[in-house]
Amino acid sequence: MPENPKNISLQIIKTLPSKPGVYQFYDKNEKVIYVGKAKNLKNRVSSYFNRERYDSGKVKVMVKRIHNIRHIVVDTEVDALLLENNLIKKYRPRYNVLLKDDKTFPWICIKNEPFPRIFSTRNLIKDGSKYYGPYASVRMMNTLLELIRQLFQYRTCRLNLSPEKIKSGKYKVCLEYHINNCKGPCEGLQSPEDYNNTIEKIRNILKGNLTIVMNQLKALMKEYAKELEYEKANIVKEKIELLEKFQAKSTVVSPSIKNADVYSIISDDDYGYVNFLKVINGAVVQSHTLEMKKQLDESDKELIKIAITELRQRFTDNAPLAIVPFKIDISFPGTKFTVPQRGDKKLVLQLSERNAKYYKLEKSRQRELVDPERHTKRLLEKIQKDLNLEILPERIEGIDISNTQGELPVASVVVFSKAKPDKKNYRIYNITSVNKPDDYASIEEVVFRRYKSIAEQKERLPDLLVIDGGKGQLNSALKSLKKLGLENKFPVIGIAKKLEEIYMKGDSIPLYLDKRSETLKVIQHLRDEAHRFSNKHHNKRRIKTGLQSVLSEIKGIGPKTAQLLLQKFKSVQGIKNADTDELSALVGKSKAKTLKEYFLNEKQGFINE
Repeated sequence: MPENPKNISLQIIKTLPSKPGVYQFYDKNEKVIYVGKAKNLKNRVSSYFNRERYDSGKVKVMVKRIHNIRHIVVDTEVDALLLENNLIKKYRPRYNVLLKDDKTFPWICIKNEPFPRIFSTRNLIKDGSKYYGPYASVRMMNTLLELIRQLFQYRTCRLNLSPEKIKSGKYKVCLEYHINNCKGPCEGLQSPEDYNNTIEKIRNILKGNLTIVMNQLKALMKEYAKELEYEKANIVKEKIELLEKFQAKSTVVSPSIKNADVYSIISDDDYGYVNFLKVINGAVVQSHTLEMKKQLDESDKELIKIAITELRQRFTDNAPLAIVPFKIDISFPGTKFTVPQRGDKKLVLQLSERNAKYYKLEKSRQRELVDPERHTKRLLEKIQKDLNLEILPERIEGIDISNTQGELPVASVVVFSKAKPDKKNYRIYNITSVNKPDDYASIEEVVFRRYKSIAEQKERLPDLLVIDGGKGQLNSALKSLKKLGLENKFPVIGIAKKLEEIYMKGDSIPLYLDKRSETLKVIQHLRDEAHRFSNKHHNKRRIKTGLQSVLSEIKGIGPKTAQLLLQKFKSVQGIKNADTDELSALVGKSKAKTLKEYFLNEKQGFINE
């Protein structure tokens, strides 16, 4: 057996065929650690040992652990896809995408037996039975089973209805026969052909082919009416109405899409979520989202190929058209793949993406609720890794400046503890040294005042400071920290709004985080909170200053009196509504009289004349 990757590349890779197939990597304990597929086995496997090809540290670690390679040659790439999928399920290799199974989801089973039963189950048995689902909503599945029960007569018993048993006369009809829910095949009162005709109609409904069943029932209703069997015709009519009500509740996307499978993907750093929609005659009849745990920083293209292969095996009734979000290097006999740019197909793809997004959000919330501490620790570790921080950023502070053309500048300092807003520690600073539009000088002032106070009172410094702005704002903050001797005590970054660039000390080139990154979302949330908080207090200050100016226009009322009045009565309207005694008690009889006369003249329209 080869002892290391170098020997493998020399001894095994040279002997690999240039054919489609599946390769398996083994560690020193002869355990499968990775299974992959390839159009060309030799080229694909040798690429792992080209060090320049991979940036991912996980791939490099995996390659170091390879001690043997085995392969299986197949005829086509599709065969390779299916074999890869089955081997991953069998061995569950450490470095393969982990497919979350559907053990918790129910299916509707049509049992492979004489006079097949129809029931819900969570156990899939490979005995030739047909399974429809899985259903994410048990309520939806039960509604469907209830509809089928109302429409058709079929048995619910567990008897072995083989021809021999029926002929022997061993069985007797039960209550279900007497209440007209079953036609009594146990006593030979219903032929296998008639029963199977019913089962075929049920299969069409489970597949979403409601139109076929509807047309058959309408033809039967007309036949009964023609024969003057109006009671039977009315029973069939009621069944048609039931089907129409059920169809009306289906999500209609476009009548132009007759039969299509739709696949979309939403992913983050750890998981991929591929949503599958089945569209028949313009209606979504089935939806399912497959969750996949990443192992080697797989791309969306890699994940969706794995998912499509898995979903096609689970949902065997595959459509001739597959709608996907981007071009995929994959093909299946009898299926055409299309990437829509506009129109109805684009709209149904967007619907699928929304389903994947909502599923992802739901799973994220579930993980947070089940183990909030673990979720928070993982998020903080992610921020630490993305921003290359030395310590976990448990306390992050953010600073934003708000002003109106340089007037009444206000700075906000917001605090996030463990990636969540800590509002009791938010602070507002009125900028005193700047009377013109100058964010740089304003940031310099607030950073100096903020961290001078913290240092003097020996309070906790932040693990990370975020400045709303680009390189200039960042340098202003660093300038003040340097004056205080704190420039190396904690990291400072700036975030520029336009392209969401992250600027760091000493780096001339900004960092661009993935738009879907959790780290970027936390920084944006903090930045938006700082902006909201500073705007709120800037507006309050502006309104208060404006009201003081209005009162100062009244002859005999100076700025100090105006401030005193606003503190007591909160607004000009409050002052207007105050009686003479209240005003006299606060500012004296003379000023109270002046105010009352002013507001009286204003009301009568004399002020502006």
